[in-house]
Amino acid sequence: MRIRATVAAVSGALVLSAFAVPAAQAADAPSGKAPSGKAAFSAATADGSATAAAALNVTFSNVKVNSGKAVVVGASAKVSVPVTYTLTHAASLDTSSANFASGPLIYRGTSVNSPTNEIISDDPGTCTAASTTVLTCKATIYVRPADGDLLNTDAGAWKAGGLAITSAGATKVQGDLGGVSVQRLSQLTVDAAPEPVKKGKTVTVTGKLSRANWETNKYAGYATQSVKLQFRKKSATTYTTLKTIKTTSTGTLKTTTTATVDGYYRYSFAGTSTTPAVNATGDYVDVQ
Repeated sequence: MRIRATVAAVSGALVLSAFAVPAAQAADAPSGKAPSGKAAFSAATADGSATAAAALNVTFSNVKVNSGKAVVVGASAKVSVPVTYTLTHAASLDTSSANFASGPLIYRGTSVNSPTNEIISDDPGTCTAASTTVLTCKATIYVRPADGDLLNTDAGAWKAGGLAITSAGATKVQGDLGGVSVQRLSQLTVDAAPEPVKKGKTVTVTGKLSRANWETNKYAGYATQSVKLQFRKKSATTYTTLKTIKTTSTGTLKTTTTATVDGYYRYSFAGTSTTPAVNATGDYVDVQ
C-alpha cells in the first residue's frame, strides 16, 4: 500500500501521522498514477471534500525546503528533507501540542487544493515561540520512492505549503510558499582502455549514464543526453574537455581519443531540470 501523511487525532493529542491509502482507493486511481496526497486528508482538512471544518487563522511564511537545494531522490532509499518555516497566529490561540499541530508539505501541480501529487511531513513541526504571535518551526518531510511516493513524471518543479490544525478541527492549508526541485538521482561510469597504452595510440572510453526510475525502483539508462569526455594529466588538478558526445537509447557512451600523456579520463554530465549533474570517477591510463 502507498504511504501518505494525514492529520489524525490520537487520544486527544493532535499529530501528523502515516496514513496507508486503502487498496480500494488505490484501485480507483488512474492506471500508473499515484493517488494524490490530498486524497489522504482526513475529514478534518479544509479541502472541502468532507464536512466543512472551521477555518484556522494562521499564516505560514519563510518556508525553506532542504536549505534551498534540490531534493535528489534515488531509486528506492528514503530521503529526509529538512524544512524550516515561520507560523504567525492570533495571541489567543493555544499552540500547545495537546491542541495544535502544524507541518510542511510539498506538492506538484497548480493548486495545493488539487495537486497531482503531495507529500506531507510524518510528524508535526517542532516550534519555538519567537513572540506571543509568532512560532519558528522545523520539521522533516520523508520521501519514500520504494513506497510509491513518486512517479517518474513527478521529477521537476514542486511547490511548498503548510498544514495546521487544532484539536477542535479548525484547519489551514496554505500553498504557493516557494518552489523546490525534485530530481532523479544520476549515476555515471567510465572505463578507458587499453591500460597501459603506447603514446599516439587510440584509447577507447566507454561508460553509462543512468538515473533513478521511481516506478521500478531501479536505475535505467538516460537516453540522448550530451556528456563531455574530459581528461586530467597525472600532475594536474583540473579536467579539460576533449569532446562532447550523446548517450545511446540505453544511456551508454563510447568514443575514442589519442593517448598523449599519463592521466585520468572521465565523463561529465551537466544535468537537466529533472536530473542532477554528475561526474564519473576518473579512470587512470598509463601511457608508455
